[in-house]
Amino acid sequence: MSLIDDRNASRATEAVEIEVEERRRESTGPRLSWASSQPFVRRSRVRVQPAGLSWRDQQGAYQWATLARDLLLCTFVPTILLFVMHGVTLLQLSWGALIGLTFVIMVGVERGYERAGLGDGPLEFQAVLRGGVLTAATLALFAVGFDVEVPRTVVFGALPLMMCLLAGARHLNRRGLHRRRGAGEAMRRTLVVGDVASIDGVVADLRAAPRHGYQIEGLCLPALHTRRTTTGVPVLGTLSDIPQVVVDGDFDVVIVAGSELTGQALRRLSWALERTDAELVVAPGLVEVFGPRVTFEPTAGLSLIHVRHTESRGPRLTIKRMFDIGAAGAALVLLSPVLLVVALVVRLTSRGPVLFRQARVGREGREFQMLKFRSMVADAEARLEVLAAQNQADGPLFKLADDPRITRVGRFLRKHSIDELPQLFNVLRGEMAIVGPRPPLPREVAQYGDSVGRRLLVKPGLTGLWQISGRADLAWDEAVKLDLRYVENWSMALDLMIMWKTVNVVLSGHGGR
Repeated sequence: MSLIDDRNASRATEAVEIEVEERRRESTGPRLSWASSQPFVRRSRVRVQPAGLSWRDQQGAYQWATLARDLLLCTFVPTILLFVMHGVTLLQLSWGALIGLTFVIMVGVERGYERAGLGDGPLEFQAVLRGGVLTAATLALFAVGFDVEVPRTVVFGALPLMMCLLAGARHLNRRGLHRRRGAGEAMRRTLVVGDVASIDGVVADLRAAPRHGYQIEGLCLPALHTRRTTTGVPVLGTLSDIPQVVVDGDFDVVIVAGSELTGQALRRLSWALERTDAELVVAPGLVEVFGPRVTFEPTAGLSLIHVRHTESRGPRLTIKRMFDIGAAGAALVLLSPVLLVVALVVRLTSRGPVLFRQARVGREGREFQMLKFRSMVADAEARLEVLAAQNQADGPLFKLADDPRITRVGRFLRKHSIDELPQLFNVLRGEMAIVGPRPPLPREVAQYGDSVGRRLLVKPGLTGLWQISGRADLAWDEAVKLDLRYVENWSMALDLMIMWKTVNVVLSGHGGR
């Protein structure tokens, strides 16, 4: 027998052993093989009714509404521009319709209308951007191949405008969907399965972010005698009962956590769930690492997950630095009248210098003097020891809701983050970036553990995930978690998204003190 035959025989024997072991698992009733082609029959005659409209009910309507709106916008915008620039003719109308249809098709090619990505995650925005680029390339090829002159109005005017409008419309739709999910609507009935420790972590994380639409309604554990979880979610069966529980409970999603179901068992579960309406989601336990750092590679029949090193040096950092210099320089020029007015107001309304300088810790532990407009009385640092007992923050931070050291003008400046504008000079000097972790104090860094110290791999930022997620309202652990998430997964696309959301947070004053 050849070596290949030996391997095939070994794999076949292993598959049989796994199937036998799977059948020996404890279950709450008769079970159908996960590899069978027979349909699962509902044991309970009572159909589960969700508290609000389920995502399954709304998903199709959301998908078609997005497609119809995009087609309308992509046709309307270039047509109107062509009418204005070249007159109302049938030719211009035809060009507008052709360009709009091409744009929508290219967004579809980039998976911009797939149900899994709509309303959650950055993929739909990336699809709009890539769809616009593909549309421009298609028009260029069309012009060369058929010797037709494509209106430049479309390429340089309509396409960028269409991309912005589509991204803005999707953003508004997403916010509406997140509000409905916060009220318990458009949620996916979710079954979490695996070992107790892994389940507890997954359930806690998903409950903290209802905007993603996972409503945890049940659990399946390795065995009924397993230690109960601390989640308060009912245990509906064992791992052997998963497909039957899905059918009986009308679940939309099954999330596999931990290492109880891997390899062949996970593969067979995917076969079983194909006979239901539920999706299979695997939580690999790779915490806070996603995006460009993670890639999947099929190798030797395996699905390998490649995790790249955190990029703290290299060409992307050079591009980020060039962007920081350009953005900070442009902001200082445009905001110079505001800076002058604020400096004058601070100087006239309280004694002390206009700027407040404080030692902060930057990349790789290097200290620098961070600049801010002074928002407190001149001797604020000296009064800190007196107020230390009233600290309302956890961890090494100091936070006091009604801090008496803050001036009347300073309270307004802090609410809208105007006091932080002088940090643009820190950005130009290379001590900070436009986007990054929160710049820590030396006394905070002294209390860092090994994992928290990874915040110092990149430059601190004028804004960041902490700024758009609650600012002063955040607990210490949550702020650290957000900073580490940024360090592990930063990209220029993430930076642009954070900057976009920062504008709304600053204007609303949410979380500012």
